[in-house]
Amino acid sequence: AAGEPLEIAYSGGKDSDVILELAKMAGIEYKAIYKNTSIDPPGTIKHVMENSVEIRRSKESFFSLIMKDGYPNRFKRFCCSVLKEYKILDNCVMGIRRCESTKRSKRYSEPTECRIFGGNKKNHVNAIYPILAWSDEDELEFIKERGIKLHPLYYREDGSIDITKRLGCLCCPLMYYKKRLQEFKKYPGMVKAYL
Repeated sequence: AAGEPLEIAYSGGKDSDVILELAKMAGIEYKAIYKNTSIDPPGTIKHVMENSVEIRRSKESFFSLIMKDGYPNRFKRFCCSVLKEYKILDNCVMGIRRCESTKRSKRYSEPTECRIFGGNKKNHVNAIYPILAWSDEDELEFIKERGIKLHPLYYREDGSIDITKRLGCLCCPLMYYKKRLQEFKKYPGMVKAYL
């Protein structure tokens, strides 16, 4: 809508930190919003709050969804549509980069698109991807140049940044099997929750 701020879709990850910094640099009117899935990595809420980002919570938690719909998998990801993929404002800036995966490279060809959430045309959003063509090297250079403080999980023990690391929901069904097993071992509370 005219006169409405841009939504900055903020996840707490490095790409979100970059688009938030770009919005600040541009001097545009924006509203940074974090959609809490209730299963994000430890430290995410703190990082979100340190960046003065508004926190939105879904009416349902991930665990209530499991009780109702069973376990999500690669083919049935109902959790994303309920917890993350819903409209807030008409124009939404998202930190999506093609280089992060082959699937993303094929899926995102243009820096803008009309996205429809939940199959309802009334829930259409003008999605804007300002860093779509950025490489890991581009992003790392920008982060260092601007002195952006990232989520603690991006830093190695020596303090250097692991730009290849990706944050997302704990034990997400889209992760490779070995990575999911590693996460279940690291966060045993998630195993109990799934049981």
